[in-house]
Amino acid sequence: MPMPGLMSGRAGSVEATEMNAAQAALAIEGGDLPFGGGLLALVRPALNLLESGGVLAVHSRVAGIADEFFTWCKVEHHELLESTPQVGYCRLLIRKGGLGAPRGVPEQGLELRTRQGRLDASTVLESVPFPPSADPATGFAPRGARVEPGGPVYPFVLNDRAHTAPPDVAQLYDQAVSAQWNADTDIAWGRIKPLPAPLQQALGQIMTFLAENELSALYVPSRFISRIHPAYVEVGMFLSTQLADEARHIDVFLKRARKGGGGLGISHAATSASLHSLLVLEDFTEAAFLLSVLGEGTFLDLLRFIEDNAPDEVTAEIVRRARADETRHVHFGMSHVKHALQHDKTLYGRLEAAVRRRSATLAGVNGVPAAVQDSLTVLAARGTDAASVARGHEKFRELLHVMHDNRVKRLLNAGFTPEQAQTLSDLHTPNFM
Repeated sequence: MPMPGLMSGRAGSVEATEMNAAQAALAIEGGDLPFGGGLLALVRPALNLLESGGVLAVHSRVAGIADEFFTWCKVEHHELLESTPQVGYCRLLIRKGGLGAPRGVPEQGLELRTRQGRLDASTVLESVPFPPSADPATGFAPRGARVEPGGPVYPFVLNDRAHTAPPDVAQLYDQAVSAQWNADTDIAWGRIKPLPAPLQQALGQIMTFLAENELSALYVPSRFISRIHPAYVEVGMFLSTQLADEARHIDVFLKRARKGGGGLGISHAATSASLHSLLVLEDFTEAAFLLSVLGEGTFLDLLRFIEDNAPDEVTAEIVRRARADETRHVHFGMSHVKHALQHDKTLYGRLEAAVRRRSATLAGVNGVPAAVQDSLTVLAARGTDAASVARGHEKFRELLHVMHDNRVKRLLNAGFTPEQAQTLSDLHTPNFM
């Protein structure tokens, strides 16, 4: 039957013929094209359209063309079935060999649908879905490309959909691309006024703590991007937007700490130990769970607290924008873990074990570092008189309860049972991230 997308004509054209024992599946009218002067540029793509064993007919008016094809077929592992001289031209039949043939199905006829004139990653994923598993030997071949064998085996270890690619990752990527903002031009830095010294010092300490935690959120995902098979490239693309988000947050937090006559605060050993325990994780799902679901999830409540108690609108705008970005990161972590839990009944045990190992490592961490706790109290107090500080301290205590309650809610939404969610939230580090 005719093959779609092929056109018949004179020299340099390809035509479809009936598929039977006596005829070729495709035919090329080579005309006067020399073997090494353009004819192969028609022959090779035509052979790529055939399955192994398919037959291609080549019509040529070039003298001696059969000898050149005989040698070429031997080198390329095809078979020259016959070369029949006709009046004024030669007809050759080439059977496509199996050795060295690209694997996969051609994407001919694939048409991506636009939405309101836009072509986003979600649309691509609908037309070219994730495979259940991927072969590291396909290297950096994009999903859907036909792969010629013989290439090296790449060191990808995240090769299965269940533990790598949540179904809504392309949608999250599209959201991240459209929501990017500029830390230099989108923040009204010139509107920041000096604050009273205690409040400025508290804000510098808080921003130092935020930047330190965001550094971990920059480095931890970066360790896994090179391990993800390109068949799930949308995951790597989303994580790349996460890295861009975290870099921007680090930049803006450090600028806010230093703007207005302040400076950076203290980096505490407890914070360092907590973040180091994230950096050494080797399992992608465990890292996504501990960093994005538990850590960054708790971070959302911290950012909301700072926004609600910010000393000026510019500071509130900074943390508001950062919180919007972090919400996407948390969504990815929850979607990733929920998807993996649905396909792996052993995963909960592994995640609880990872949380318990981290809890044991941080056994000496009794709570939020004193300077951070004091700074959050002063920020909420908006002053240092006794009555204001008492109110600020009460707000800080309420924050801890809100963090726990919201952690439990996120864990329930991620697919854990109420008992599991309570256990995991209780074990989470008191150092927030």
